[in-house]
Formats: sequence, structure tokens, C-alpha cells
Amino acid sequence: MPTSAPAFPRIPALRSAAAFGAHLRAIGADLPLSDPFDPEPLGRPAAAGGRTIPNRFCVQPMEGWDGGTDGTPTDLTIRRWDRFGRSGAGLIWGGEAVAVRADGRANPNQLCLTADTQPHIAGLLRTLRAGREAVGVPQPVVGLQLTHSGRYCRPNAKDRLEPRIAYHHPVLDRRGGVDPTDDACVWTDAELDDLLGYYAQAARRAAGCGFDFVDVKHCHGYLLHELLSAHTRPGRYGGDFEGRTHFVREAVAAIRREAPGLLIGVRLSAFDILPFRPGPGGTGEPEPWQGRYPFAFGVNPDRPTEPDLDEPRRFLELLSSLGVAMVNLTAGSPYYNPHVQRPAQYPPSDGYLPPEDPLLGVARQMRATRDLKPAAGGMLVVGSGYSYLQEYLPHVASAAVAAGWTDMIGLGRMILAYPEFPLDAIAGRTPDRRRICRTFSDCTTGPRNGMVSGCYPLDDHYRDSEGWVKLQALKKAAAGR
Repeated sequence: MPTSAPAFPRIPALRSAAAFGAHLRAIGADLPLSDPFDPEPLGRPAAAGGRTIPNRFCVQPMEGWDGGTDGTPTDLTIRRWDRFGRSGAGLIWGGEAVAVRADGRANPNQLCLTADTQPHIAGLLRTLRAGREAVGVPQPVVGLQLTHSGRYCRPNAKDRLEPRIAYHHPVLDRRGGVDPTDDACVWTDAELDDLLGYYAQAARRAAGCGFDFVDVKHCHGYLLHELLSAHTRPGRYGGDFEGRTHFVREAVAAIRREAPGLLIGVRLSAFDILPFRPGPGGTGEPEPWQGRYPFAFGVNPDRPTEPDLDEPRRFLELLSSLGVAMVNLTAGSPYYNPHVQRPAQYPPSDGYLPPEDPLLGVARQMRATRDLKPAAGGMLVVGSGYSYLQEYLPHVASAAVAAGWTDMIGLGRMILAYPEFPLDAIAGRTPDRRRICRTFSDCTTGPRNGMVSGCYPLDDHYRDSEGWVKLQALKKAAAGR
């Protein structure tokens, strides 16, 4: 377990927006910055598929590893959705990842949308909307993220992978204990054909719950993201671009048949790079690789630590042509290159120290969103990776919306720590420094060690729990090694 952070400047030590901007320029992360801060762009309405979104903040999907083993929400899940409602954000992207069938869960406590669980998940939406009524601001547009975890399935035990993979990956197979000669866990074309029906059924149930849209999740190394990189897979779901996008084409058509009028979104890892591992001193370094790397989407196969946005542009153009209403852009995977996906000063227990100033990771995602936005056509675009900006998140977010880099500002970890952050930013209030997410990664370390997810340092509910005591003991033991 990495025990310390490298000597990158901490955001609170940059005592003004001007000092923050100077540091961005010094490291080559020259991002837009509203100084003095102008909240007006963040309060502008937006639109998607005929729905009005009351402001420019989006709550990103964050499952808490705290549902029942039957796929239903628990009191902790309900509490989190209430806080999502009270955030004031104009768009709630999925609330959390919900499996389309039980074997596709990333952990045994992930929500699953079936005929039996539908009434309970409808109750979550009612809770969220009641939370919004309590803060007296307009109701958000709300979706549900549909997923199958693919390579990262753990449906029966948190410590036991039961992978279902799109193709054999020479690095990830080794890291996940997959026998590269065993094809039993590789999806057949017929099995993927069958899975399409589960997405369509889940979408119909989501519409029955009252959700405005569903997200057909294509990010972070899960099944549909892995299909996008299935260059080496034979058959209808792999090979060329047409094959690797076959599933999303069929899924959109199937959802339209089952749930006409339901909007469709896609959360996409817009680029990927080689998996990373702890190197000397615990700092992240890429896995050794020689030659071309045909195992990722949105990467330069000849230099696989560099993004290449040509295919992601083509993918967004495809989504637009299919009538998808909105796209949420993220990057990489929390499992094998978290500094790309979720820039942080402090790594989770199974991670590595950041190999770069995390602000460079924020800038990489923001600039990719800016560069891809023209390919989105009429789709609403949500950007990700903002939480590490901390005090200066409103300054950068406002300028990014004003400059057209993105339509919406996606927030994940920040909402766990500080649900009212969007309301404060839109009102022009200075953020409460005591509640700002400092990217300690305890919300990830917890579930990686069998606990639920939550903001243990800043949310009293979790700080007063046995999980906090266990986390402290884990850190103390790691420091003594």
C-alpha cells in the first residue's frame, strides 16, 4: 500500500486563483480559468433530447458497494441518493452503475435491475426527487447507468473475480488470473446477442421507474468498453470498427423498441493507455511492452502511453447518427491506470503514487473533451475529472463552459464529500474548505478492502463507523512496513 504522496504542490497551498493559474502554466496544463470567478455560466440551463437541464452540474454515477445481495438498495444507498437530490445538480447521470443481470455485478452488493428489484429502484428515484424538493430548486434530469462488469465481475464474493471477457488481453489476463489458453470465459457472439435483450429489458424497467434516460455504459474497462478495443476478436463483435461498435448499434435499436421515448446516453472512456503498476518507491509506471499494442481504444498503438482521438471522434459521430441524446466523457480505468481516470494526490490501497502532477491528468481529460466536442453533433457533452481542482473547481468549470470546452461539469468524489457544492458554486459562494474533497482515495480503499464506499474523512456518517477504524488500522500497518 503506498503510504505517502509525491512532492507535487497541494492545491490549498496555492493561495489564490492567480497562483493556481501560474502553476497550471508552469507545468503545461494551461486550462481556462475564471478570475475573478463568474458563476453565471454554471447556472445556465442546458437541453438534451427535449428535456431542460436547469444548470451545468452533473452528478456522476458512483455505486457504494452497499446494496443488498438481492440487488436492492439499503439505507446507505437511499441516503446517498437523497444527497444526490439535495446537491442541486441539474443532471444526475445514472446515480450509480446498475447491473442488467446478476452475474454482471462488479461486487455482490451492486444494484441489479430486475422485475423483483424494479419497485425498490423506483423508490430511489422518488427519494432523490424528494431531496430536490427539500432544497427548493428545479428538478434534475435523471438517468440510470446500465452495465455488465465483464472482466471485473465479482457477483458472489468481493474477493473473487469471475471474469467474462471480450477477448484475451496479455496484460490484464495476467493481472486478473485469467488463463490465456482458456476460452470458457470469453463471450461468444450468441451470448452477446442474448445479452442485448437484458439491456433492453432493463431500459424498459428504468422507464417504468420514471427515469428520463439510461446510460449504455462504455467506460473504465467494463464489458462494452472492452468490446471497443476488441481488435483481435473474431466474429461480429470484434475486428474492425464496424464489428467493435456492433453492440452499441444493436443496443440502441433494442432499447428504442422496448422503451420508445426513453432517452439514451453513453458514458465513454474516450481514450485509454497501457496499464500501470507500482514502480520504484511505489510510483506508477507503465507495464513493459514491446511492439504494437492493439488492446485499447483511443490509444496510439505504436506509442501506447499516448491517446489517439481518431476512433473516439468516429464513435461520437456514430452515437450522434443513432440519435443518442448525451455523452459523458471519461478516460482509462480505475483498475489499471487510475491516475488517468481519476487524478488524485493520494492513491488507494492497491494503487500507486501518481507519476505526474495530478493536474496534468485533469488537463488531459478536459482537453480531450474539448477536442472531441465538435464530433458530438447535437449531443449534450459532460466532462469528467474535475474534483482534483478543489478550491478552484468553480473557476475552471465556469471558464470551461463559457469557452465551449464542455456543456456540463461532471462531479463524483466531490459530491460524496460535499453534496451542496453545486448549489454554492452556482450562487457564487466561496466553497467551504473544510468539506472539499482532497482526493485521499478512502472512498476507493474502503471497498477494495471489503467495506462500503463513502467519504470517510469528511462525512460524519462514515467517520463515525467501524469502517473508518479499519481504514486507519490499514494505513498504520502499511506505514510500518
